Amino acid sequence: MKNTIYLRRSNRVLIAIGSGACHAGLIGTLNKNLEGLGYALSGPLMERLLTLSVAELESFYLQLVKGLKTMLGAKVKYKPMYPNFPKQVMEMSEAELYLNAMIHYYSVWVQDVTGKRYNPQGWLPKYEVEERMPLLDEIKLKFIDLGNEEEFVQICRNLLAANSSISDTDKEDIKWFVTAYQNNIDEILPESIPQKETIAFLAAELLNVLPNAETFLIPYFKTATDVLRLAVALSEGDVSLATNTRFRNFKRPERRFLLTLLENAGNITEDMLRNTGPWIRLGERLHPFEYKKYYPKVYIAFDILRNDLPFATFNHKVEKALEEGKPLEALAELVARPGELARRLDHLLRLSDEAGKSLILKNFEEVAAKVSTPVLLQVMTHFKHRNAYKDLRTFFPKGSVAKVQAIKNELPRLAIAICDRVVSACQEALVAHFKTLGSLGKVYLDDRLQNYLVPFSQRSASKALRTLVRGSRLDMPVGDTIRFFLWWKEGTVNGKATGRVDIDLSAIMFDSDWKFIEQISYTNLKSSKYRACHSGDITAAPQGACEFIDLDIPSILKYGGRYVMMNVYSFSSQPLCDLPECLAGWMMRQYPGSGEIFEPKTVADKVDLASDTRISIPVILDLETRQLLWTDIALKFNPEDYISVEGNLSGVRLMGRAMTSLSKTTLYELFELHVWARGEFVDNPEAADTVFSETEGIRPFDIERIMAEFMG
Repeated sequence: MKNTIYLRRSNRVLIAIGSGACHAGLIGTLNKNLEGLGYALSGPLMERLLTLSVAELESFYLQLVKGLKTMLGAKVKYKPMYPNFPKQVMEMSEAELYLNAMIHYYSVWVQDVTGKRYNPQGWLPKYEVEERMPLLDEIKLKFIDLGNEEEFVQICRNLLAANSSISDTDKEDIKWFVTAYQNNIDEILPESIPQKETIAFLAAELLNVLPNAETFLIPYFKTATDVLRLAVALSEGDVSLATNTRFRNFKRPERRFLLTLLENAGNITEDMLRNTGPWIRLGERLHPFEYKKYYPKVYIAFDILRNDLPFATFNHKVEKALEEGKPLEALAELVARPGELARRLDHLLRLSDEAGKSLILKNFEEVAAKVSTPVLLQVMTHFKHRNAYKDLRTFFPKGSVAKVQAIKNELPRLAIAICDRVVSACQEALVAHFKTLGSLGKVYLDDRLQNYLVPFSQRSASKALRTLVRGSRLDMPVGDTIRFFLWWKEGTVNGKATGRVDIDLSAIMFDSDWKFIEQISYTNLKSSKYRACHSGDITAAPQGACEFIDLDIPSILKYGGRYVMMNVYSFSSQPLCDLPECLAGWMMRQYPGSGEIFEPKTVADKVDLASDTRISIPVILDLETRQLLWTDIALKFNPEDYISVEGNLSGVRLMGRAMTSLSKTTLYELFELHVWARGEFVDNPEAADTVFSETEGIRPFDIERIMAEFMG
């Protein structure tokens, strides 16, 4: 597991000096075999492998290949309906494609009706598999390097120190670290853990494995909401508090610990009133009235909540002032809480006259240094693009599912001078803070980092071959054919059978104005105008099933196409999180007729689809700029809509427009502020002490390091 984590996150492995002396020829053979997966061994790693015995080398190699295949989606077998795809589909008549599909659908339907699974996957056409040319594509290999223990442990420290919410994959890795290093927990705990959600998750894990965890966890919990998150984490709920949690029964020592944390927190009544419903449900498990004598503050707070007694809160005062159109009264309250002032700054400015605007800006400038880095960055970017917003404003609601909300932009314009003043205040505060950090020396900053966004929230990010922030853009490799792929399997999850599972892969094409052009899916297996086709619709997957789509970029551009959205639909309506396995990705193919249909070394990105959704949009292609837009979002499911491209076209188009018009803080802007504060720009990476780029130094894919070291 150690090397699985290290390999996935850093393309590195840990290998101790062995007890033998392997022949160099064995290492060379191993390296050659890895090329089939698109990887190769670095020089230092090869030297370390030479110290292993043959048995040790075999063990390492088998684990390495297993890990790489899992990362690439190559551990499963891909057997599409049409084995000679794409040529076979493009050459077949519409009649033959239609007849094959109808027979397959009918055979599955009969089995569903009769309950007899004489052929679980249903009837599939039989075609002789033709000989294919060897893969002709030139692939740049990725090198696997030799790591060290300190760097490996730093992965966990960075995740815990991240000033942003972390993903489920991150949490699974932290859980492994906590178990593996429980006897040396001080080795992995950073000096501070800024994210409240991370604290709650970590504390729950530590309480499960360490008998004395309570003693050093107490200082981390400062508010009532911190305690609520811990109770949610102990109940395996959503620590973001975006969804309701069914609290488990707590043991008496656990109740006392939670009540002690709550009693020691500040302003607990006001804090608890922000989440009245969850607190009332939690109170039914904690029995605070039984401990009235020991926890008097807690007793009073619960009495106010349960009996709806009057209590004037900070938010109530602010909201009342804003509703009454008295922004300066709201300002008088907000200056005591700079983070809240920053979040409400736009609203206050819109409500104020010129004198009021000047006073609001003056107050913000005075307290900006007390606002957290993520909030300052977001406020800075908002006001930088304040008057340049297009017809949509896009939001990512909090929660474990990556959904997007797009609303009509009705914000009135603000004077450019006001926006510039806010931006300057944010920049000055950020630079002043970054100056307190260590020197970066001479710094090379790659212009291409303007395509990558700052990771403000990774809470709902899917597990992927490369970790990216949704909304980021990647340049496509050389080649004219994009090949989407999908693989899924039905079976049993948490003791419950999934039943027959039908997942569909689709590609939807739009022009530059987001006018629909065409779609490739189970309802349209090939295009009559473009070189685009589908490998055939399979509707059952007892042993796993797959689908592919090929899209020829020049032919789509020739006829006015620009955007292509990859869509995955659960036609049989199971949420993707309820499947044993479901993965999707894309390859760039220079010679699509050569090599196998699924060639691991050509996989550019692969995503494990496991969120609570029936419709997923992993990526959007911008063929005009030859960029891929990383989306990893879910489309809201409407039971009244038909699960197809046609039934969800308006929602898909809206998501596409929203994602391609985002105005978010880029990594270039973040790193530029750091260089202003503690570095010196140079034009050559070889002359730099610190490198920020796509491929070397600190990269956009080093998410945990960016969140920990540059957003604190």
